[in-house]
Amino acid sequence: MTVADSLLVWLRVRREADWRRAPVLRRVPPASDGFRTWCEGPVRRRDPVRAERLLAAHALALADAARRAPLDFNLLAGWQREILGKAEAPFRANDAYAKAGRERYGLTSHTQADFASCLRETTDPDVPLAARAARAYLDVAFFHPFADGNARAALLTLVHVLAREDIVLPEVGPLQTTRYADDPAGAADLATLIGVLNRRRH
Repeated sequence: MTVADSLLVWLRVRREADWRRAPVLRRVPPASDGFRTWCEGPVRRRDPVRAERLLAAHALALADAARRAPLDFNLLAGWQREILGKAEAPFRANDAYAKAGRERYGLTSHTQADFASCLRETTDPDVPLAARAARAYLDVAFFHPFADGNARAALLTLVHVLAREDIVLPEVGPLQTTRYADDPAGAADLATLIGVLNRRRH
């Protein structure tokens, strides 16, 4: 039996979601950078090499944010090479599967162009920043551009989108729960969660 294309489902959910209801974020520096804290804590305890690679990719993502680099696949691929410790990180060449095969992300002749279009929307001034960051996270999760490491790429993309506008979350652990392409409430909740974390001070 063919599994429905979850990427097409996500693109419909993405169009229909009311992103403008997302909370307004505050530009108040936290006591710590939640992504670094996560890498230095649970990630390092589990796998020191993985932690170092994530920290190197994070440094690149923050540098790109500081220079307001346009978010595109090449930028993500640069971070992903650090994340995976590989010389290349090409766009996937086949359909991708996740969640024990429950979700399939199709690949067509226009998938990569659609992804590029979605990434360009991270600068849309008519959409609140929390929503843009959440949407970009989910775009990476459901376009699933890489053969491996997409969850890490999605989190780093969220961090980058916030950092471009001088927002640093004090923790990122709560963001890392399973997301489903056919869940519009979950998509909106991710934007809300970013707002909640933005108000925490660690």
